[in-house]
Amino acid sequence: MPTGEINMGFPDAKKIKEMAEKLDKVDGTLSLSPSASSLERFRFEIQQEFMKYKLEEGISGEELSERLGVDKAKVSKILRHRLDEFSTDRLLKLLSVIRPDLEYKIAS
Repeated sequence: MPTGEINMGFPDAKKIKEMAEKLDKVDGTLSLSPSASSLERFRFEIQQEFMKYKLEEGISGEELSERLGVDKAKVSKILRHRLDEFSTDRLLKLLSVIRPDLEYKIAS
């Protein structure tokens, strides 16, 4: 191949295997199940407020973690809907740091 040209061919088997191994270790973003409970939907809405804030402010996850006073790994989990290790109270307390005037109404 002449110098300066880019090979746009299909990756070899070794490269595909390396990529597959990396992807196996990645925790992607979870979505809300159609059969989600009211609590799961509420927690999803809380998570969406973190995303809205991040987008509105044009900040990175690292900057959001600094504003919340929480390590980057925890903020990353919140942003990817990986909320299992967070109580609803904890999520609301964190949200109140960036959205102090936000009010939620709980219907019975």
